[in-house]
Amino acid sequence: MSETNGSGEGMRVDTELVKKLAQMLDENDLSEIEVEDNGRRIVVKRKLAGVAALPVATPASVPLAPPPAAPAPAAEASPASHPGAVKSPMVGTVFLAGEPGAAPFVSAGARVKEGDTLLIIEAMKVMNPITAPKAGIVKQILVQDAQPVEYEQPLAIIE
Repeated sequence: MSETNGSGEGMRVDTELVKKLAQMLDENDLSEIEVEDNGRRIVVKRKLAGVAALPVATPASVPLAPPPAAPAPAAEASPASHPGAVKSPMVGTVFLAGEPGAAPFVSAGARVKEGDTLLIIEAMKVMNPITAPKAGIVKQILVQDAQPVEYEQPLAIIE
C-alpha cells in the first residue's frame, strides 16, 4: 500500500503495523495511538461515538511541530510541562503495586533514588517497570491503579 505524504513523495505504510495498533486501541480502550520512526509517523485514531469505531491511519513524513500553547496561569500549569514529570514511554495499563493488594511502589511524599521503581506498565502481556529518572521527592502520582495510559502521558512528578 502506498500513500502520498503531501510533498509528492510516496510513503510505504505497514498495514500489519496499522492493524496491530488498531487492535491495541481496542484492547486498552484507547482513543489514539502514535508511532514515530525515522521521521515518519503513523497515528491510528478511533471515534468513541455510540457506533462501532473504525481505526484511521494518518501517515506523515515530517514530524509536526506542536501547536502553540495557550498561556495558562502558573498555578494551573500542565503536569506534562513540569520539569520533574515522569512520562509514559509506551501505551499500556498502569499498575501501582507489584501484585493486587500489595502496597504501592511509591506514594506522594516518598523520597526516591534514581532507578527506583515508581510503577509498572503492562503492554502486550509484558510488565515494564518505570523507574525514577532522578533522585527526589514524589510530589504527585498522576495516574490510578489499572488505568490505561497513552505514550508521553505524565505519570508522576518528582522534585
